[in-house]
Amino acid sequence: MKIVKKTHSLCPECLSVIEADLVEDNGRLLIKKRCEKHGEYEDVYWSSYDDYVKAMAWYAEGTKLSNPRTRSTKGCPFDCGICDNHKSHTVLAIIDLTNRCNLNCPICFASANNPNVPYIYEVSTTQVKGMIDNLASNSPIQPKGLQFSGGEPTLRDDLPELIMYAKEKGIHHIEVNTNGIRLAKDLEYFKSLKGAGMSSLYLSFEGVTSKPYVVSKGIDLLDMKLKVLENARKIGLDSLILVPTVAKGVNDDQVGEIIKFAVKNKDIVRCVNFQPISFAGRIEAGDRQRLRITIPEVLELVEKQTDGQIKKEDFYTCPTVVPLARALGSLKEKAYPEFSNHPACGMATFIFVEDEEIVPITRYVDIEKFMQAMNDVWKTNQKGKKTTAKIKLVGSLRHVRFGILKDLLNDIFREGSYEALGKLMRRTIMIGIMHFMDLYNFDLERVQMCNIHYALPDGTIRPFCTYNTIHRPVVEEKFGIPKKKAEKG
Repeated sequence: MKIVKKTHSLCPECLSVIEADLVEDNGRLLIKKRCEKHGEYEDVYWSSYDDYVKAMAWYAEGTKLSNPRTRSTKGCPFDCGICDNHKSHTVLAIIDLTNRCNLNCPICFASANNPNVPYIYEVSTTQVKGMIDNLASNSPIQPKGLQFSGGEPTLRDDLPELIMYAKEKGIHHIEVNTNGIRLAKDLEYFKSLKGAGMSSLYLSFEGVTSKPYVVSKGIDLLDMKLKVLENARKIGLDSLILVPTVAKGVNDDQVGEIIKFAVKNKDIVRCVNFQPISFAGRIEAGDRQRLRITIPEVLELVEKQTDGQIKKEDFYTCPTVVPLARALGSLKEKAYPEFSNHPACGMATFIFVEDEEIVPITRYVDIEKFMQAMNDVWKTNQKGKKTTAKIKLVGSLRHVRFGILKDLLNDIFREGSYEALGKLMRRTIMIGIMHFMDLYNFDLERVQMCNIHYALPDGTIRPFCTYNTIHRPVVEEKFGIPKKKAEKG
């Protein structure tokens, strides 16, 4: 057993900031911490220390906001707003439209539709537009992605209007995070979202059998999920993101089947984004040891359950692509989003489907050499040698061994546009794994690098994991309406 790194975390009881150690123990990476009042805590940070080391090699601090909304006074994570200590800009913004929901899931990090909460949190149309305006003012990099979430955002009839407004403000990619119930039943409403400019549907999708839904959602929703896919085809929506919350003993035996399901539906499914369970919101903390699963374990399940078609080695941490954003940004003289979140937050790969065979992008690209070449392009251009940098950019394609992929990357190099990136995304399926933190595995270093941020009606912009572990109940109560008053209209 050895201490790998010292960091800071939170006491799960009193929320005090306390010292924490990341400790290698029999091949695993643990987080250990002690509160003077409430004692010692231990949890699995990453189930594989070796995988953690590999991911950390891609550590990259991103571009900070030049206009943070709050100052550091109380200390991280209580100054979230974003404060001036935060190290990443907003890449994906989230706006919760309501805490109402048409389900009451046993597992819900937002604790939506909570019968014990005496208020309804539902921001007005005007408030939401103000939050979008606030996001659009981010400098030097404006967020290009926005997710409307909740609760269940499709309970709002003004959602099409809000989607259109965000598009008008220059946010290219608009997602709707949904359980799909209304979209399975109301084709015209679904059509109105697409017509307004919705880019992708972010659909909770726990598995390909009934069991995971009954356990995690309290009801069998499989047929309804299939109906959403059917309706997506009817309205011509070809960008669905399947989002399974992965928990041991619930759906960890279906990781491969979910990927195979995506492959069978490759005409409309663009991504599977696995989310290892987070013990925030409505979930029993006592189930941690039974349900906890981390990124390396999901990687192992992917490899095993796809019969090795996708291997652990095919996945790279999110900041791997930072050199590409910097190279293109410097040459195009514009700021591109940098996925500079902490390397322990997420991993991803892309797969092609050829004659029903799954082929990861790593079979066609030497990722390390390609990204080294991008870093060289960026550094060369920083020295004022733009023509040389352009030559090196084209030369980087020698690390790509697939004709169509070369053509798609060439389009991205030439155009540097959202549309060019979209062409690539529509030829592949992204397999991602994003593990959000809770009070037990909380790491302040990860928080400070978060680039998934909630926009809130008080003008603040807060990182995902701090909002869901600390700030959500306070904000929702402050801006909520008593249920009795809301029911009276």
